[in-house]
Amino acid sequence: MADSPSPAAKPPAGRRSGARQPGTQPPARPARAPDVSRRSERSRRAILDAALALVSETGYDKLTIEAIAARAGVGKQTIYRWWPSKAAVLLDASIALAGDAETEGDWSGFPDTGDLAADLKHVLRLTVDQFNDEKYDAPTRALTAAGATDPELGRRFTRELLEPALGLYEERLRSAVAAGQVGADVDIRIAVEMLVGPLTHRWLQRTNPLTHAFADTCVDQVLRGIGARPDGG
Repeated sequence: MADSPSPAAKPPAGRRSGARQPGTQPPARPARAPDVSRRSERSRRAILDAALALVSETGYDKLTIEAIAARAGVGKQTIYRWWPSKAAVLLDASIALAGDAETEGDWSGFPDTGDLAADLKHVLRLTVDQFNDEKYDAPTRALTAAGATDPELGRRFTRELLEPALGLYEERLRSAVAAGQVGADVDIRIAVEMLVGPLTHRWLQRTNPLTHAFADTCVDQVLRGIGARPDGG
C-alpha cells in the first residue's frame, strides 16, 4: 500500500520562525529618530531669549547676529535660516514675550465689569507697568526706531503687536456704546488713540514720569471729552 502523504514538516521546538535561540541576544530595537521639531523649537526660543537679553544689556545699535548666536549657543546660519535681520529676530522675540505675559501673568482678558472708567484704568495701569519694565522697554524702543526706517518691519510691528492690543480697547468701547454709556456717534478708533497716545508719547519722549496717576487722568479726560455716562442714562 502506498505510503500516506506525510504532514508538512514542522520546525523543531525552539526553531520556529522568529524564536530566539539559546545563548543569542534579542534583536536590537531600531534607534529612535531625533525629534527635529522639538530641537528646532528649543533653538528658536534660545535665539529669541538671547535677543531680548542682549538688547536690554547693550542697546539696539550694538546688537548683532553674531552676539545673539553666541548667547543662544547656535550658529549664525541657523539664525539667518529663519530671520533676515536682527530687527526681525527682535520682532518675533517681542511677539513671544507678549504671549508669555498673557499666559504667565494675571491677564485674563480686557475686563468688562460695567464700570468703563475702572476697566480702562486697570488696563492702562498695566500698560504703564510694561512700559516701565526694562524687559519690555528696550525691545519696544528698538522696534519703534527700526520700524521708522524699515517699512515692512513697521507694518509687521503694527499688524502683529499694536493692532491686536488696540482692538481690545475698541471692543470694550463698543460694549460701552451698546450699554448706552458712550454715544453711538463717537469715533471709537479716535477715542482709543486718545487714551493710548499720551502714554506712548510720554514713554517714548521721556517728557515726564509715566505713572498710574497719569493713566487715570488720561481716562478721566477722554471719557469726559466723549461725553461718557457711567450709568448709561
